[in-house]
Amino acid sequence: MTDPHRTDAARDDAPGTAAPSPGPLAGLRVLDLATLFAGPLAATMLGDFGAEVIKVEHPRRPDPSRGHGPAKDGIGLWWKLLGRNKKTMTLDLSSPEGRAVLLRLAAGADVIIENFRPGTLEKWDLGWDELSAANPRLVLARVTGFGQFGPYARRPGFGTLAEAMSGFAALTGEPDGPPTLPPFGLADSIAALATSYAVMAALRGRDSPTLGSASRAGGPPSGRGQVVDMAIIEPMLTVLGPQPLWYDQLGYVQPRTGNRSTNNAPRNTYRTADGSWVAVSTSAQSIAERVLRLVGRPDLTDEPWFASGAGRAGHADELDQAVGDWIGCHDRAEVLAEFEKAEAAVAPVYDIRDVLADEQYRALGSITEVEDDELGTLRMQNVLFRLSETPGAIRWAGRPHGADTDEVLTGLGMTAPEIAGLRAAGAL
Repeated sequence: MTDPHRTDAARDDAPGTAAPSPGPLAGLRVLDLATLFAGPLAATMLGDFGAEVIKVEHPRRPDPSRGHGPAKDGIGLWWKLLGRNKKTMTLDLSSPEGRAVLLRLAAGADVIIENFRPGTLEKWDLGWDELSAANPRLVLARVTGFGQFGPYARRPGFGTLAEAMSGFAALTGEPDGPPTLPPFGLADSIAALATSYAVMAALRGRDSPTLGSASRAGGPPSGRGQVVDMAIIEPMLTVLGPQPLWYDQLGYVQPRTGNRSTNNAPRNTYRTADGSWVAVSTSAQSIAERVLRLVGRPDLTDEPWFASGAGRAGHADELDQAVGDWIGCHDRAEVLAEFEKAEAAVAPVYDIRDVLADEQYRALGSITEVEDDELGTLRMQNVLFRLSETPGAIRWAGRPHGADTDEVLTGLGMTAPEIAGLRAAGAL
């Protein structure tokens, strides 16, 4: 049974059921001007919890994510996830007419998320000075590979470069193999999480009392927005942990260790008798002792080196052989059952088929169904976390290019002839 606080929008919108919660960010308007992938995903996360997100795409060059990865009936599936809960409109920001429309949109927005190379918005006279003049309360989130200043600022930047430059790739892979990059958008996804957090911090700052004497006297909020400068290379560096501290204080550079850890052992993936794989972790000393008792090697727990994670890591070959030999004699189901009985930490190594069938993911509602006008019922990841009182919701999957242009512009007070004029001029 799924968590009662986890909203499944597809079912909540069905006839005879209650409408989904508007979400805690209802009333916020976000303009998503970004592409591939960190900026748009940050906007998706805000939309999942109620923000009104308007995706602005070039009239003749849609967001490239619409064409990334597998498609069905010519419709990109990645976009269905990345574009969910977003209205879609087209606008050529580089044209005078498009610039004027964006300033009108900005006047009524809370947040703009963009990922153009530094200087691009300024080239179009849409920089922070112009946008904040149109709306002093606006938060402008600028997501780029290397940030808004510094010697690399104007270089093209992608998540792959952040995975390389942060130290992640140097740590990943087998000791005698090459540095390894992830086969998915890891750095972009981490940057998206950081950006959504940064946007909420900036909005809180806007709506909180000013920091001067007025604050101590209970003064009013500042009411002013600000710029979020998000460099994709930085969140990736943060999640790698104490690497700078280790080098600064000890001159230590962590090497590639494959699936092993320099901090504890046994810690690896192990093949079962039926050809499946499981992962074992022994970060806690008590868990390490349980694992070795389970696999029939309690004698190893009496060794002096077994008393610390670092000591165990120094004897990883011996520990891996003990654990691997036992696991290799049992089917995956037996391994999982015996580890659970022993209260030792283990997990099956899943592919997406296993994820969709797993009872824990089902209980959490981690994968949900969304009804889509183009492709019918879609299964995709649910909103990122559960809130007990104001849950998020998936109201729709990614919509066609420019599907809501007329609706958005009509909401600005534009007439049908004005919209037709903009379309004739190539601005839409």
